[in-house]
Formats: sequence, C-alpha cells, structure tokens
Amino acid sequence: MNPSTPPHGAGRPPGGVAVLVLDGDGTVVRCTAAATALTGLSARELRGRPMTDLAADPGAWTGPLDGAAGELRELRTALLRRDGPAVAADVVVVPLPAGGRERFLVAAAAAAEHEAENLALVRALFDQEHIGLVLYGPDLLTRQGNLRPGLHGSSPGRGTGPPPGLGLADLLVPQDAAAIEERLARVLETGEPLNGWEHSARRLAAPGEERTLSLSAFRLRDPHGRVLGVAAVFTSITEQHAAQRRLALLYAAATRLGRTLDVTRNAEELVGVLVPAFADLASVDLSDAVSQGREAGRFVPGTVLRRTAVASADGTWPADAYQRGETVRAREVESEDLREGRAVLAPDLRARREALKPDAERLRLQFPAPASSALFVPLHARGSVLGVLGLWRTGEREPFAEDDVPLIEEIASRAALSLENARRYTSELRTVETLQRSLLPPADAQFSGAETAGAYVPASSAAGIGGCWYDVIRLSSTRVAFVIGDVAGHGLGATAAMGRLRTAVQTLADLDLPPEELLTHLDDLAVRLAATEPQTNDSGVVGTACLYCVYDPVTGECSMASAGHPPPVLTSPEGHVRRVDLRPGPVLGVGGAPFEPVGLRLGPGGVLVFCTAELLPRTGDGAGGRDRSPEEEVAAAVAAGGSPAAIGRTVLDRVLTGPPADDVALLVARVKALPGDATAFWQFAADPSVVGRARELATAQLARWGLEEAAFTTELIVSELVTNAIRYAGPPIGLRLIRDKTLICEVSDPSQTQPHLRRARLTDEGGRGLFLIAQLARRWGSRYTPSGKTIWTEQPLEAAPEAPPPPP
Repeated sequence: MNPSTPPHGAGRPPGGVAVLVLDGDGTVVRCTAAATALTGLSARELRGRPMTDLAADPGAWTGPLDGAAGELRELRTALLRRDGPAVAADVVVVPLPAGGRERFLVAAAAAAEHEAENLALVRALFDQEHIGLVLYGPDLLTRQGNLRPGLHGSSPGRGTGPPPGLGLADLLVPQDAAAIEERLARVLETGEPLNGWEHSARRLAAPGEERTLSLSAFRLRDPHGRVLGVAAVFTSITEQHAAQRRLALLYAAATRLGRTLDVTRNAEELVGVLVPAFADLASVDLSDAVSQGREAGRFVPGTVLRRTAVASADGTWPADAYQRGETVRAREVESEDLREGRAVLAPDLRARREALKPDAERLRLQFPAPASSALFVPLHARGSVLGVLGLWRTGEREPFAEDDVPLIEEIASRAALSLENARRYTSELRTVETLQRSLLPPADAQFSGAETAGAYVPASSAAGIGGCWYDVIRLSSTRVAFVIGDVAGHGLGATAAMGRLRTAVQTLADLDLPPEELLTHLDDLAVRLAATEPQTNDSGVVGTACLYCVYDPVTGECSMASAGHPPPVLTSPEGHVRRVDLRPGPVLGVGGAPFEPVGLRLGPGGVLVFCTAELLPRTGDGAGGRDRSPEEEVAAAVAAGGSPAAIGRTVLDRVLTGPPADDVALLVARVKALPGDATAFWQFAADPSVVGRARELATAQLARWGLEEAAFTTELIVSELVTNAIRYAGPPIGLRLIRDKTLICEVSDPSQTQPHLRRARLTDEGGRGLFLIAQLARRWGSRYTPSGKTIWTEQPLEAAPEAPPPPP
C-alpha cells in the first residue's frame, strides 16, 4: 500500500463493486452506478476525467495502465470523494484487447479492512501453541484446526493440525471423548454457546497422563442460516487444575484430620483423604506403643509396627500385602531415611524391585501386585517417628514424582500431629481409667450371704470419666453391705474424690452403723471437706449420690438408705420384678435433711440390681428411647439365668446401645440364706449362775456341729462376754452362735454403752476380759441394735467340716 493511503477507519460507502472503462490514456469512458457511490461524482462528471485525477496517489496507476493485454493487475489505492475523505479501495485492472477505444476495465471496491483483520485473527488462532481452535462439522468430525494443547502428545509445526475427518474418540480415552462430544452436540443442537467448561482430556496414547482442558464452543452458520458446524476453543488448564486439586487435598486434610481423638480413627481419616484423590492404595503403620497411648520409641531397624488403616480405590485391599491389624517390621534400607524424616520415593517399583532383590517380607511390605509406583512418608511429630504412611499408584495412572513429595509431607505432618494428640489423649484416658479401676473392688465376690458381681464401663471420653463406684463390704455376723455411688463431676479430681469416699464408707461400715446413720456421717464428712478444700467443677465431693444397703442372711432382713441415688431393682425368687420403694434423700454435702431408711425381707435367690443414673431413662424420655424399661431388662436378664456376672453383662448389653457419655457402675447381688441349723440362740436372765449354763449350751452345740476343737476357746469367750453383760448391762442377755466359714459368737444386752479395749495394770483386779478376747478371736467388735448392743467375735475354722446343705 502506498504511504499516501489514508489510514484504516474511513467509512466504506455503499454501492458494491464499481466498474469503470478507460481508454488508452486512462480517461474514463463509461462507468456503473456503483462508481458514483464510491466517488460521490455523477456518471457525467466521471466520463472524460483521467483516472489519475480520481486517485489520491496518481503515481500508483503508472504501472497497471502500461500492462499488456490480458495481464491482470491488482493494487491498493485511495479514491477521492467530493463529500468526504479519500476511500481506501482494492482495484483490479484488466487490459482489454486492442482494436477499440476502450483499453482497460477497472473494478474497484472499498477496501475490506475488517475482513482482512478477521482473517488474520483466525490465522493467528490456528497458529497458537497454547490455544486449540477446532472447527467441527455437523457430524462432529474435524474440518480444520489444531488440537495440540492437552490433546496431541507431540507439538507439530506452526499452522499444522490433525487431518480432517477425525473424531474425539480417535484422540481421547472413551470416557473423556464421550463427555466432550455430548457438550458439543448440545451446542450444535441448541445454539447455546459453551463457555469455560472444564473436563479431563486424557490422550489414548498416554491414558495415565493427567490433562485437563477448558472448553468454549459456539455454533457456526452461513449467511443463509444453515448450520455449518461447531467452533471449539480448547485451553490447557492442567497445571492450574493440579494446583487446585492440591489445595483441595490440603483443605480436606486440614478439615478432616484431628476431628477425633482416637488414634485408629485418625489413621482411617488420613487414608480416606488420600484415596483415591492422591493414590490408589494407602496404608498407615503405627508403632504398637503409639496405638496403646505410650511414647513412641526410637525408630530403628526391627521396630514393630501395626497396620492400623488401609484404603483402596476399588474397595479391595491386595491379598499379597500386609492386612489391617497385622504387624510389620521396619527394614534397614527404609528405616534410616524415615528416621530422619525423609520421604522415600519409588516412581518405578519395577526398577526398585530389581535393585533391592526383596524377600517375601519386603514384598508384602512395599510391593503390592497392582502397584506401579510408591511413596513412603514418615509420620514425624515432636521429635519421634510415630509410624509410616505408605502410598501406591496402580495401572496407567501417572507415577509419583518429586513434585508430589512436598504436598504429601505437608499432609503427613498434619496427620502426625493429630495422631500425637490422639496418642496423648489415649494415654490420659487410660491413666484415668486405670486409676478408677484400681480404686474399685474385684468384680466378683462370694459371701455366705450373697453372691455379687460388679461392672464398671468407662465413658467414651476422658471428659466423661468420673467417680462412679460400687463396693461389697463384709460385715459382722455374716451380714453384707452393698454400696453404689456416683461423684459429681469428671476427670482425675472426681476419681480421687471417689477413692476418698469409698474409704470413708468402708471405715464407717466397720462401725456397723445402720444405713441412714452411715449416710449422715458421710454427709458430715462431705460438708467438712467442702469447707476446708477448694472445690472445682470436676473434683468436689459435694453433690455425690450414694446408696448403702445391708443384708442379713440369718434373718433375711434388708435395710437401705439413699443420698440422691436411684433405688435398686429387686427380682424375687418367684420372678416378680419391681423397683424398691425407697425415697432418696439429698445428695452428699448439702447437710440438714435426714435420710429415710426402708426395710424389706428378701428370700433366698432374690436378685438386687444397683446401677448408676446413666443406665436409667432421662426425665421425660420414657424408657430413654429403649423398647423396654430397665426393670423389664433386668427381669429378662434374671430369667435368662446364670451367675450375677452373666446377669450384669446381659443388662449392660441390653441397656447400653453405644459407648456411654458418662461412666457407668453396676452391681448385681443374688442373696442367700444361712441354713436353719447353722445358728443357735439362747436368752438368759442377769444372774451369775447362768454363766455356767451358757458355757454348757455352747459346748453342746459345738459338739453337734463337729467343732469340739473350738470348745475351749469358745467357753472362755462366752464366759467373759456373758459375765460382762450380767455385770454392766442387765437382762435380757442373748447368746447366739453362727456356724459359717468362721465360728461367730454374739452376746447381746440392752445397754448402749460400748466396751473399750484397754491394758490393765498389774494391780488391777479386772479389765483384762476384752484383751483376752482380742487374743483368742481373729476379729471382734460391737454394734448398736434397736434394743441395745451386740458384742461379737469370730474364730477361724480352717479344719472345720463343711456345713450340711439346707433341706430342700
């Protein structure tokens, strides 16, 4: 184009192509109407005017008008207009055959600047290396274009593209090809353009190579409205998509890891985050110490690890690999890198297998059959290696690379911290639970008056473990006490408070106090402790609930009182079940209010079930969402038969449908009665002459029982106790012998004065009776009764024969 040509931007006048006929001198002879529209001059004004007068650059016409006949010339020029600026025009000059005045035929049209730019734009798009432009026909086969970004494996030269007639199924894996073709077909059918749709576009030649495209498409139509096809623009976003996927993986790890304080659950969450997003197979191997809540030891060759969690993309863990729960051992080659906190990358497991020449154990550890690449990352936290995270990719998937290591090390670091927190929590939980269990009595106990079984179920969290306890205390004269309590609050403080209260109950029980009096003394103790010790929400004795029950197998009488604790469930030998009609008093530490006892008579074989409030329905919840009430569950458990331990397990299985929020204590007692011939009772007047009679009766009873070897000691004890009762108390005086695992001798009188053991001086004439009794008996003591007091002694009967069974 001549430099004098005006710049692009002049308006293009209507009229189409102007045709002018020139003579040999270049003068206009004839013209069409389009010429007048192009120049703004009438046909009369154009005729007879030289073409050089019409051009803004006359010199451009010298060459074309000198051409030989039939030789076509093209030029870009500018034509002057009367009513405006010059118009750029594309001109074709065709010389006519000689022989007439008309020598040249000139066809001129306003220059198509926009069309030229559009053509240049399309050409530039087809030449791009990072943008794919493809024209598809109505059959969705390629007409022309370049499919390099994300579709071709090689990079062809500029301006090249795939051969026409190819479909997406010829280039991409079937799943990706079908998805993209579906979108293009929708654009072709509806005419609605597609803008920035993202999808995988894996090549048939390399299906394991990840490639992601952003697709925009629009329908093509000719000037007559006919559909020509679809134009699609592909942009490779593989790197951006990979970065987004990495961020999503980090976000998933940050949100899912550490939500639980269970070591195993954290390991399961870790493999769940990574499979299938990052790997096809994943395992977590933790040291046994970590699994049990202990400190992780030094990670050395031979360290025992336990496969805690596994995950597989297809849901099936390889049979040739170590299974969940099995133990594995760190090997020499791997342990050094893992101990230093370095990941072990194996992009080609085949090459690694040839280099290591693995044995059977290492094959199971590192080389699952379907795996093609592997990555092993230490779970390193607070200076210790807790375990190893193993990752594998299989099949055609792109192998692990160095770029994957920083990402997985970041996730492994988060996972290790959550596992360490869970380990510490587990250690704390087990410490509290161990302390709690150490303060409880043995689960099962056998007494002459009852067969018992206790159960303790810790809470599902350390925050829920508190001060629940149960106890069975052997009292004098074959009587037995049942205790159950629940300290308010949770944690170590509540456990310590429970230990103190259990000790206090045992001490008070040794005084043989009635249940209501024992709870009164226990309440006083709680008040004093509350006044002298700082109270926190989880360590105070104030608010403790406690129930104390005493059963006498000789008489079958049972009495109990409660400080805020629910009454037990009683099942009679006939199978009748009811909750004992006991009105609980206030919890301990409140003070002031009395505790009301309740008395009842139990037949042999009756079952008492004491339980803490966690096993009872909540207020307003009916049976707490259960199909049956606790009484019905106890009845079903007792009807099923078995020992108290079996009954307790059945009750817990039926009532506890999941881990309890608070700890639970349960005590099951099946009462028994002593045979009628295992006791003997006499009553005497307050006369010194009865002392000899009492000795004779006792000796005769021992002979009937076959306990003649205990006669001498028993005579001394009976003589001393009866004499003291006559001297200091008065009538009536009772003497009772009980044959059990020990020989029990009881003397009762109406006096409320308790005897005291003291050491008599050499000059004293008396005061040696109780001292003598303390030397002869294994145990002795006294207790208040409604009518006075009873002094009792116990003598061992190691060689005594078994008592005959009671009559049916």
